[in-house]
Amino acid sequence: MAKEATGIPVVVAGLGEVGRAIVRAVLSSADLTLVGAVDPAFAKQKLDALVGLPTGLEVEADPARSFRAARGGVLLLATSSRFLEVLPAIEQAVRAGLSVVSTCEELGYPWLAHEAEADALDSLCEKNDVAVVAAGVNPGLALDRLPALLSQGTGAVRRLEARRVVDLSTRREPLWRKAGVGLSPAEFQRAVEVDAIGHVGLAESATLAALGCGLDLDELEEEAEPVLATRDLAGPMLVQKGGVAGIRQVARGWQEGREVIRLEVVLAVGAEDPRDEVRIEADPPLRLVVPGGFPGEASTAWSVVHAAAAIPLLQGLVTVLDLPPGRS
Repeated sequence: MAKEATGIPVVVAGLGEVGRAIVRAVLSSADLTLVGAVDPAFAKQKLDALVGLPTGLEVEADPARSFRAARGGVLLLATSSRFLEVLPAIEQAVRAGLSVVSTCEELGYPWLAHEAEADALDSLCEKNDVAVVAAGVNPGLALDRLPALLSQGTGAVRRLEARRVVDLSTRREPLWRKAGVGLSPAEFQRAVEVDAIGHVGLAESATLAALGCGLDLDELEEEAEPVLATRDLAGPMLVQKGGVAGIRQVARGWQEGREVIRLEVVLAVGAEDPRDEVRIEADPPLRLVVPGGFPGEASTAWSVVHAAAAIPLLQGLVTVLDLPPGRS
């Protein structure tokens, strides 16, 4: 049986691994109340069976009923990484009177690649007195919001370097495919060229980090290269020695010909020294290391839940830099 509605009403749309983690986090939050779950792939199934917890809810294909039940609340959207793909669902929720927290990476700073659409969404949010924000580990925390928070303890930031290293050995198969694991180096290069693999949102993180640390970027560059296996690797996909074990992506931001931001993401099977690391060149200089790094699905789920508790205080299309630094 669903818990008594005492918190902000929320609907979760998208019930993949991350969406299910979000549901579990919502159920353990005193600030939120789950009133609906939407995913056409699981329509009419009991949500309890998908998440292993009692909810009293049935998964719906159409969000209309859930949106009515959650009016004045929040849609937690965990579907696509691409802004234009999630935009229709966001607009539908906004028109129904819901704020939106999404895991969509491009929504982290949508003005970077979709300025006109982002401005239109901002106006729609203002008209309906709601807010939309993207939340997660990256973008949303490790390489952008965390450096911005750390910069509060320094003078002017001269340079920011941040790194996220993830060992894929214990991660789900879709993330292996996203990192190009199992491809040959030639196949990897072709996949990068057509944007078929790689981490989405690194450029958005660099832009957010620059804003949060008070840096103006004249130019932003992004590149990717394979991490090659030094031995045969077992797992969801066989990786032979010399094959692709993962990906290294780098985003660099420049100011007047000087590199002021360098963000790096390594997603690889057997990656050494998994961690999240931030280095700030300033007075005083700062370095922070999170050994093991933020756990992807769990930290993303809780980032979404905490953002949902705070977003009713905001209006418009906003970023994680607009959220309170602590729990609401």
